[in-house]
Formats: sequence, C-alpha cells, structure tokens
Amino acid sequence: MTTGWRGVIPAVTTQFNEDLSIDFESTRRVQDALVNDGVHGLIVMGTCGENNSLDPEEKRAILKGAVEVVNGRVPVITGVSEFDTRRAVAYAQDAEKIGATGLMLLPAMVYVPKPDELVAHFKTVAAATSLPIMLYNNPPAYRVNIGVDVLKQLEEVPNIKAVKESAPDTRRFTDLLNAFGDRFDIFAGLDDVALEGMMLGAKGWVSGLTSAFPQESVALVAAIDRGDWEEARRIYRWFMPLLHLDAEHDLVQTIKLAEQIMGRGSERVRMPRMILTGDRRAEITAMVEKAAATRPTKTAKAA
Repeated sequence: MTTGWRGVIPAVTTQFNEDLSIDFESTRRVQDALVNDGVHGLIVMGTCGENNSLDPEEKRAILKGAVEVVNGRVPVITGVSEFDTRRAVAYAQDAEKIGATGLMLLPAMVYVPKPDELVAHFKTVAAATSLPIMLYNNPPAYRVNIGVDVLKQLEEVPNIKAVKESAPDTRRFTDLLNAFGDRFDIFAGLDDVALEGMMLGAKGWVSGLTSAFPQESVALVAAIDRGDWEEARRIYRWFMPLLHLDAEHDLVQTIKLAEQIMGRGSERVRMPRMILTGDRRAEITAMVEKAAATRPTKTAKAA
C-alpha cells in the first residue's frame, strides 16, 4: 500500500519572536497559508523548520499546532531528526499520539553510521510506530548515503513507504525505480532537480522555496501532471535562480528572507544560524524581488 502522498510538499519554516522563542501563532499562520495556496502536504520541522534548534517540548507543541490548523486538509509529516535512536523513537511515538500523518526519518545526527547501523536505526524507529515513514537521503548534508544496498534491507519493513531523494545526481531516481519498482514512493528533495525528478517518476517534490512562492510551485506540479512540458519548463526556468538556493549551506536563512520579502513570514533564525547581512543579503533580496516582479502565475494555464 502506498501513502497517497504526492505533489508539492513544502518543508515549512518555524517562526520566532524577537527573543527567538517560538512564535506559535505566526507558525500556524504560515502553515495555514500554504495549505490555502494549494500545496499537497506539509513537512513540519525538517531542515527549513530548524528541527535541531528546537527543544523537545517545542517540537511537540509545534506539531500539535500544525495538526490542529491543518485539520485533515492535507497530510502533516514531521521530521524525525534526533541525535540518537532512543530520542528518535520517543519523538516518533509522541508524533503518532499527537496526530501526525507520517514521519520523515533522518539518520541520527552528528555520528556518521556504517550501513548496518543506519539500517538498525531505521528499523528500530519504524518498529516503534505504525505511521508511514519517508526516509530522507541527503548525502552532501549528512555524509551517509541511503543506497540501494540499504534499501534492500528495509524492503520488508511495511511502514517504510517513501524516500526523499536529495542527492544532486538525477540518475538516482531511475536507479531506485529500476531496483524497487513501486515499492517505495520516491520524492524529489532538492529544489533545483525537482522537474527532472518528477519527469523521471518521482511522486512529488519536498520543497524549500515553495514557502515563498507556493502558487508557482503548485502551478509547476499541475503542469507536469497534465503533461504540459512547455508550461512546466517556463515556470521552472523562471524559478531556477531561487531553486539553486536550496542546495546552499545557508538555505534556511535565504528561504526565510524570501518569505519575509514576500510577506509570508519572518527571517528570524536561531543561532548558530544568523540572518543574512551585507552582500549576501543584497544578492538574495535582488533575486527575490526580480522573481516577484516577473512571476509567471498570472499567465499560467489552468490545471
């Protein structure tokens, strides 16, 4: 059985007050606005949600708020990004009690596991919950690859349902589909290979820049779904300068600055991240303002 997850699923940001405490009202408003703009699900507390900058009780409160504000309109998938397996199990179990639709499970943070340790981590968390799980593969960020060899050892785990593929090599999509057929739902996890991933068979796109430009993201996926490749390329080419930011180390700051410029959220981040300044801030501001002035949704074809 598949999850039914599809389309564009933004990795939503966590909003902060001036003192960098959680701004729960603004966080809920950002989530609600994205659903109203037509996205097909939410990833709560992924990288863009600054998962590892949050205290345990904050994570649970943010997830509770997301479940409440979404109210069943789209899936609510929460990141499971912990320093060890014990903490990952505890959060996964709490997420199920709170009402999450699914989990996006990462390797344990900091320690770089051997393949057998990675498999054991995923199996242990999966056994602790009945929720469907999307594994998050991002070798550049986490220095470990969820390769075909690892997935073969997880093929029989019934609730591991999907893979978010954030390796920049688009050959991965075909390799995974050739190896496993439809056993795992594959998602494009890197913004600037989203079109290629979906063209090659990905079920959808776990996105960063959708938080700033959701209507264009939804229009892009709609064009792909109906096979209108001319329209998909038009939107994608307009979007690409911003989509490249998703592969940069300061992606959270750039995405939150873009959100702020577009009137959708605040750029505040928790240390060690710091808001953009100087030339980098001017560069990103100019990029977002240019994109806003030339956005293609007004002339996009209806889905």
